[in-house]
Amino acid sequence: MSSSRTVICLLRNDLRLHDNELFHWAQRNAEHIVPLYCFDPRHYVGTYNYSLPKTGPFRLRFLLESIRDLRNTLINKGSNLVVRRGKPEEVVADLIRQLGSVSSVAFHEEVTSEELNVEKRVKDVCAQMKVKVHTCWGSTLYHRDDLPFPHMSRLPDVYTQFRKAVESEGRVRPVFSTPEKLNPLPPGLEEGAIPTAEDLQQTEPVTDPRSAFLCSGGESQALVRLKHYFWDTDAVATYKETRNGLIGVDYSTKFSPWLAMGCISPRYIYHQIKQYEKERTANQSTYWVIFELLWRDYFRFVSVKYGNRIFQVKGLQDKSVPWKKDMKLFDAWKEGRTGVPFVDANMRELAATGFMSNRGRQNVASFLTKDLGLDWRMGAEWFESLLIDHDVCSNYGNWLYSAGIGNDPRENRKFNMIKQGLDYDNNGDYVRRWVPELQNIRGGDVHTPWALSTAVLAHAHVTLGDTYPAPIVTAPEWSRHINKKAGGTGPSPRGKKGPSHTPKQHRDRGIDFYFSRSKNL
Repeated sequence: MSSSRTVICLLRNDLRLHDNELFHWAQRNAEHIVPLYCFDPRHYVGTYNYSLPKTGPFRLRFLLESIRDLRNTLINKGSNLVVRRGKPEEVVADLIRQLGSVSSVAFHEEVTSEELNVEKRVKDVCAQMKVKVHTCWGSTLYHRDDLPFPHMSRLPDVYTQFRKAVESEGRVRPVFSTPEKLNPLPPGLEEGAIPTAEDLQQTEPVTDPRSAFLCSGGESQALVRLKHYFWDTDAVATYKETRNGLIGVDYSTKFSPWLAMGCISPRYIYHQIKQYEKERTANQSTYWVIFELLWRDYFRFVSVKYGNRIFQVKGLQDKSVPWKKDMKLFDAWKEGRTGVPFVDANMRELAATGFMSNRGRQNVASFLTKDLGLDWRMGAEWFESLLIDHDVCSNYGNWLYSAGIGNDPRENRKFNMIKQGLDYDNNGDYVRRWVPELQNIRGGDVHTPWALSTAVLAHAHVTLGDTYPAPIVTAPEWSRHINKKAGGTGPSPRGKKGPSHTPKQHRDRGIDFYFSRSKNL
């Protein structure tokens, strides 16, 4: 079609124009650029072990919004997003044949096996067709080549050691500038229709107004969210105090869904934080956003170091645990029918919205692995299916951590569901929001309906085993906290009204998850 040089930019989890090295490189190396996104059929099958839908309805909606947004952005820059349904290696081969002018195919490197297999197949196709391949690294805050370790095998197995090393010896690179204009598509190339959820055998999800994440996919919305959270509301200046919240949009940054699809760059967030610290305020909260971005980096580099071991039942520690595979218990957990209200509220929020707070995730993972003793991969694959912000490295890294077979310096970490519920939802507002059948139980009593008298339950129109399940398991350590509840039948040690933000005495609790020696979480 054209004798001038063409570069295909194969986009995957890098759906943005800002701080995107691919566009930067292609702009200097070709007259025509083909920004390409492939709806790979392998993303719309079952998960590896338990055949759950690999891309559930919430993440698919967010992805489709992100694709539409990127197409609009590129059109405004004189380009377009070419969309195809098919395996990237086959689509790339077809385009090379069709265009006859492709000099290079460029893409960002990923780190886990399915993505690496796609990269290998694309490279094989390009080698056969005598087309060059150009790869970039752009998914982390700290560039892989800038880590203060001689080789990835020397990456520390404890986060704190990694964090201290990169903070003292590493540097965050500047962002790539956003091009004012992009070189056009080759003439005559069809843009291709963006599929619907139905086209991909998925249903369109219903928006639940109770959701803590009512945002849309795409780079434009990601940048609006950052502006809102940093510059318009100064919410970032209290992030460390509010980050363990459960209700509302602004208790945490909510950047994770956009980060997972690459709609926003971690380096851009970092440099905006640094600017905010210079112009407004620098405190523990502004630092804590960077601290969390570093966790994301760490799990990605751990995935490079350990490869497929992050998916294996024995985990990074090669530890044999007699995990159960009881589907009845698993169904009760994933459907929010365990009879433990704090767990059920979180699991119902996930099922209804595709989102769950960080605090909730730590608790339901601990409950599945430590209280129910179920195979941690069941939980990981359910999260993979449903979470809007599913990031393979962070998800599997966190599940390994919870299961006690990952990067955890502490043995036998187990969360106490009742203590956690009372610490972070001490008046029970969050539970009543998502478990409406318990809405007539007042205060913190809602966390332990099985401990209430028949008269109290009857007054609240609750019949255990009928209107709400009896607990499928109880842990002996829960009993220590059953008489300490807020706002219920006895006097409240924490005042009448439980906050939906983090109570003052628990503001540093998040750090305990990683560093505390106390067994009493």
